[in-house]
Amino acid sequence: MRVNTEVLESLLADSALAALRPSLELSYRDPGRAAAMDGFYAQFVRPGDLVFDVGAHVGDRTGSFRRLGARVVAVEPQPLCGRTIRALYGDDDQVVLVAAACGATPGTLELHVNSANPTVSTASPHFVRAADGADGWREEVWDERIDVPSTTLDALVDEHGVPAFVKIDVEGFEDAVLAGLTRPLPALSLEFTTIERAVARRALDRAAALGFTRFNLALGDTMALAEPEWMSADAMATVLDALPHAANSGDVYCRP
Repeated sequence: MRVNTEVLESLLADSALAALRPSLELSYRDPGRAAAMDGFYAQFVRPGDLVFDVGAHVGDRTGSFRRLGARVVAVEPQPLCGRTIRALYGDDDQVVLVAAACGATPGTLELHVNSANPTVSTASPHFVRAADGADGWREEVWDERIDVPSTTLDALVDEHGVPAFVKIDVEGFEDAVLAGLTRPLPALSLEFTTIERAVARRALDRAAALGFTRFNLALGDTMALAEPEWMSADAMATVLDALPHAANSGDVYCRP
């Protein structure tokens, strides 16, 4: 499924979405990146699968999952990002937007918004404190707070069905998202950052408790597994602890 070029150009020209332009350019004007993303996610996603895109941002992963033939539930609490996803995928009946954050319990969460760089907005005040003064994060400012609805992975499963794959990218809130899941799933990914390794360790512990036994990782936006063999949760925690601070971020992939 390809996005409508006219819709994309309209979004790029919209002054209200200026902070999202870099993400939109990267996500929808780089065919090589899109092809690499599709090739990578094909090991987790097949035609007809259901996928949850938790922390969908401007929907680049949603687009990849759709190109792979999956149905997608895109979970995104930021109003401008939600508006963007509606514009790009609103005519696609295989994409459902859930305008909410995902956490440990349903209700309401306070979202710390980085208006200049919305991709690092977060529901974790601890993440904001960890970034303060850290190398690679000094220019980031979370200058707005908004209350947003919150849901859980369990609630999403109850409403939409069991997904074949869940992508979780929520800036230091991954452990809370997994706390809202009580059943095993076929596969999922968890973002990690080197300023919040303890969050990644808690998320790994929770994933292991849910029945995941094999783990691997991709660094940054490389779209390639970094380790030749899948490993245990303890081994993955050791790998994450050993990463240099400059590695900054990546994703842990989990299989039963």
